[in-house]
Amino acid sequence: MKPHLAAAWVLASAAPLFRPLYAQPVATPTPDFTYAVPIAGTWTFAPTADGSEATFRTATSTPQLTVRCSRTTRRVSIAKPGNRAVPFLALWTDSMARSVPASFDPATARVTILLATTDPLLDALAFGRGRIAIQGSGQPALVVPAWPEIARVIEDCRA
Repeated sequence: MKPHLAAAWVLASAAPLFRPLYAQPVATPTPDFTYAVPIAGTWTFAPTADGSEATFRTATSTPQLTVRCSRTTRRVSIAKPGNRAVPFLALWTDSMARSVPASFDPATARVTILLATTDPLLDALAFGRGRIAIQGSGQPALVVPAWPEIARVIEDCRA
């Protein structure tokens, strides 16, 4: 057996010895929402003390998704209502899909992710064609229309 093949075999057989001591949550693949119909509602934009925010509300004025800029931290948060913690929120656009670690705030009943202003996923959200989707582990997907208010918040954070 050639030396480089023997070394590869030894490393492959020893791999189980190097498992982490704790279980790592694993992001599940994001489904394709190309043909999903966005829920009815509207986006609103508002300046805030530390930046700006865009909120998607249904016809009954219930907030479903909030994209907020914090200029101090140079982060964009994306939050949706939730009743329990989930390890990841999966975001889908027509050009990119990715699962992002999430946090849950029981006081506000919202699941939130944070993205740096340089994250390419923000560009995919800003330039989405028609719809974006967000989904927590084991929860139904929220599919909303992609409007310019999202891009405005992202640009505010980058300025």
